[in-house]
Amino acid sequence: MDLNTHKERKFDIIAIGRACIDLNAVEYNRPMEETMTFSKYVGGSPANIAIGASKLGLCAGFIGKIPDDQHGRFIEGYMKQVGVNTDGMVVDTEGHKVGLAFTEIKSPDECSILMYRDNVADLYLQPNEIDEAYLSSARLLLVSGTALAKSPSREAVLKAIQLARKNDCLVAFELDYRPYTWVSEEETAIYYSLVAEQADIVIGTRDEYDVMEGSSGGANEVTTRHLFSHNAKLVVIKHGASGSNAYTKAGEVFRAGVYKTNVLKTFGAGDSYASAFLYALFTNKGVETALKYGSASASIVISKHSSSDAMPTSHEIEALIEAQK
Repeated sequence: MDLNTHKERKFDIIAIGRACIDLNAVEYNRPMEETMTFSKYVGGSPANIAIGASKLGLCAGFIGKIPDDQHGRFIEGYMKQVGVNTDGMVVDTEGHKVGLAFTEIKSPDECSILMYRDNVADLYLQPNEIDEAYLSSARLLLVSGTALAKSPSREAVLKAIQLARKNDCLVAFELDYRPYTWVSEEETAIYYSLVAEQADIVIGTRDEYDVMEGSSGGANEVTTRHLFSHNAKLVVIKHGASGSNAYTKAGEVFRAGVYKTNVLKTFGAGDSYASAFLYALFTNKGVETALKYGSASASIVISKHSSSDAMPTSHEIEALIEAQK
């Protein structure tokens, strides 16, 4: 898929949704009850994708709401430091706080996240806080599924998609399904389908597509047939250790495996996958190579302590691909 339209625009990608705080256990191989120290990082899928894209050399921006406190200032400061434009960030004035994610690293196979997501600032982004001029300066809008879980964030995202389409800005939808944020799977299916049918690119795991379709054990052919009957031009379906598949509207199918790594944790893989996959498309590497970039980037991040800080450079990704040819 060619992403090389509107090269004159200021931003390659603008991500919309949550920016929060990750508190990752410093002490590995023990339950959270026994963990005494945590390291603080910026987290949240769309924030991580914007950070990953920026570290790879794309011009990235971010739309989201942050609290008017120390955590909010930390998030904004970090994102500016790694090159993400924060002009689309809105500071909450109603006392809402940042989302917190405490991570537990019992073993490479046993990782969990304890989330604090009640009344978080990112879900109070208002439709009237979406700036059309800012969106129209981007080539692609990246939407994260979690931002659809509650109003008014849900309506703000739908407005952003509407404005993106109006201004010939591509829309990529990263399903990013977090069950604890939603009232029910039925509600998730409604809003995921609504957005996926408007997106040019859809990225998710097979399980996430199943939630969107209200089924289990769904078939990739059924998923792609439905999305290609709407606006989608490229659909990526990830199958964990079995690798990932990409399908184009023209009927092409591409596959890539996974890259071996010393796994430390399981979280952060999806965000790094999306940023590297989109970077490869923006730099004309083709869909097959984009799958490899996504997979390699995910392997790098799950071998390190953080998600945002661990987002790799293109040289790191290429070195891993080359080493495992």
